[in-house]
Amino acid sequence: MAKIATRVAYGDALKELMKDDINIVALDADLAGSTKGAEADKVAPERHFDMGIAEGNMMAVAAGLAASGKIAFASTFAMFATGRAYEQIRNSICYPALNVKICASHAGVSVGEDGASHQCIEDISLMRSIPNMRVIVPCDYQEAKQAIKQIAYLDGPYYVRLGRSGVEEVNDENYTFELGKGVVLKEGEDNKIALIGSGSTVQECLKAYEAMAKKPTVVNIHTIAPIDRDLIQNLANTYDRIITVEDHLVTGGLGSAVAEVMAESGGKAKLTRLGIPDVFGESGKPDELYHKFGIDAASIQKEAERA
Repeated sequence: MAKIATRVAYGDALKELMKDDINIVALDADLAGSTKGAEADKVAPERHFDMGIAEGNMMAVAAGLAASGKIAFASTFAMFATGRAYEQIRNSICYPALNVKICASHAGVSVGEDGASHQCIEDISLMRSIPNMRVIVPCDYQEAKQAIKQIAYLDGPYYVRLGRSGVEEVNDENYTFELGKGVVLKEGEDNKIALIGSGSTVQECLKAYEAMAKKPTVVNIHTIAPIDRDLIQNLANTYDRIITVEDHLVTGGLGSAVAEVMAESGGKAKLTRLGIPDVFGESGKPDELYHKFGIDAASIQKEAERA
């Protein structure tokens, strides 16, 4: 099965959007080739702006364009989008709730050999804590492309987290992305364990499912904010254990969002959060890093089968 990176979906979706709608503009910060924002330049170069290595300025300009009635897509690596430009995102985009769609690539330790400086593992935590910001972490090409095309016409700021590495397709052409609605991908054989993944860890959860004798339920939570509270509450009331898996710090991301819902809603389930512990990433191949940090299929299976 061919692997396609979710950042490729951004380029394809953006190209289609800009071809069809002259109100859409795109901004990059010297990384258009890597983010795939360069696809916009192929169809509408007059509406594609490369702002150079000035991420804060890029977000401020995107805010200005959105304030003047444009739908602005801004893209760079997750590290620079959420780190360098945090203040502009908070004050210039989210405070006035402007129509800026931040599609950040190269997130998580799946960035691989670029190492800790480029492996943004705190971006979900940063973005979901800002009022008015919605956060989406698509698991594959189909989901990413649909999400990006949909948010173009939903009011307000959005953060879409995209990956560098190719991933297996989970969804086919019949899939329909619904903002804020989790997807049950596999039904377990009993009510013992539910695995919840987001982004590229969804594929790892599915691989663990295939390897396990007693099949767990597998859930894709693609929207971290607003999260699917009803689904999580139902899982907490139904299953003995919930295991969340994310390519992000174990604090502040998917696992924390699920824990917040469970703490407020109750239920019988015990929660285990798999993710990056309180450390920075390091240079290495993505699959090796996933194993080191315990978020690959083998680690998920081991945790799920633990007595």
